[in-house]
Amino acid sequence: MSKKYAFLFPGQGAQTQGMIKDVCEAFPEARKVIDEISKVSGKDIQKLLWETEQTELNRSDNSQLAITAASLAVMAALKSKGIEPSACMGFSLGEFPALYASGVLSFEDLIKVVMSRGSIMQSVCEEIAAANAGNAPGMSAIVGLSPEKVEEIASGIEGAYAANLNSPKQTVISGTFDGLTKAEEAAKEAGARRALRLAVAGPFHSPLMQKAADGFKTALEPYTFNEPKVTLFSNVTGKQVTDPVAAKISAVDHLTNPVRWTDEEAVLAELMEADSENEWQILEVGPGKVLSGLWGQSEAGEKWTCLPINSAESISNL
Repeated sequence: MSKKYAFLFPGQGAQTQGMIKDVCEAFPEARKVIDEISKVSGKDIQKLLWETEQTELNRSDNSQLAITAASLAVMAALKSKGIEPSACMGFSLGEFPALYASGVLSFEDLIKVVMSRGSIMQSVCEEIAAANAGNAPGMSAIVGLSPEKVEEIASGIEGAYAANLNSPKQTVISGTFDGLTKAEEAAKEAGARRALRLAVAGPFHSPLMQKAADGFKTALEPYTFNEPKVTLFSNVTGKQVTDPVAAKISAVDHLTNPVRWTDEEAVLAELMEADSENEWQILEVGPGKVLSGLWGQSEAGEKWTCLPINSAESISNL
């Protein structure tokens, strides 16, 4: 029985100052990727990852490039050990490293696309904040209700939208200030254990990000999306993507549509269950361990574990 790997790529929020420095020190292949991204981007990626203050690193135009660079560096280190994906998916921003890992986007195009995405989203979020001082749209995490129940609650409240279907126990909603306040109250009345307003720059994955989606659609026009060479899943549909045109459309749509992560996890589990000839291992490739935690909350988490791969030690232990 041979071993296959599924790569999960983290999204915005996973960034921390100094991330994957030890990986680059232990694996020349990882350091080479950082240098190549610096050349393509025109930015000092080493400085961005290891010297930038956290507040500055948290900006969308910095964090999205930084997380992508960290994920690609870890992926290069894994490749040096003969570990490559047979399936991949990414959470929000993480879908872009997944597009590269699956062969949909070239290395250079990936970096340029992520830079455009981060810049556009940062600009739109700044506009939203300036126009709604003290009452800005945002996001709230609802803990203790099913995704279906949270979707039902949000659908009945103006200005509230189910945004990230993270796990059976956690769903994030986006919305206007008033919409979020009403949705949080309704969720608590329905039995939610917590309804926590998040410290994020904008109402991601909701119709309130339409301006960003419009700008990103224009920015993507020059880029070629290829047919996936390995199994790839979409945030927007929660299903496998096989068509490059659909992949490009989804890259734009997921700015205004929810991340159907629980659906993606279920489809990946079905794929692994059907493949009785191989042993599967799931790896969270990049900074943090959020996705490993979410996988552990899924039904499939009882059969397959997801290992966070974000350090030289975790790579060497594989």
